[in-house]
Amino acid sequence: MEHRLNPFKASPKGYQAMAALEGFVVSCGLERPLLELVKMRASQINGCAYCLDMHSKDARALGESEQRLYLLNAWREAPFYTERERAALEWTEAVTLVAESHVPDEVYERVAKHFKEEELANLTLAIAAINSWNRLSISFRIEPDSYKSNLQPVKATPSPA
Repeated sequence: MEHRLNPFKASPKGYQAMAALEGFVVSCGLERPLLELVKMRASQINGCAYCLDMHSKDARALGESEQRLYLLNAWREAPFYTERERAALEWTEAVTLVAESHVPDEVYERVAKHFKEEELANLTLAIAAINSWNRLSISFRIEPDSYKSNLQPVKATPSPA
């Protein structure tokens, strides 16, 4: 696949706006490992190789286990995720696939049990942001493996099974 253009050089102000949203997402108070799982799950659904590469590197740097990353696509069948993580992943799928499901009330009700209102709003902004990053990366064929995580590595945490 051939790289098309660098949208961030082509539209620096657009990139600044996206970067500002990402800065908010990272500092909004949601757990960073949870955010990386959400970013990876949306990127799996959208088929964004660049973002999967990036967020798997960041998740591992934050101590995420390989097992949980490998099984993320099958999180419903895997016992390695907390109830809060499961709620976030279900919300991620519903919001990412909004055109298919329009985010059903029953999904909202299940997820709202695990997140305060502000957290749920911030989680939704995080999902909106990664979906936007996915669309930019896919549209302009940004190649995976160029990203290097700047996070300080921590020891992997055991699965919460």
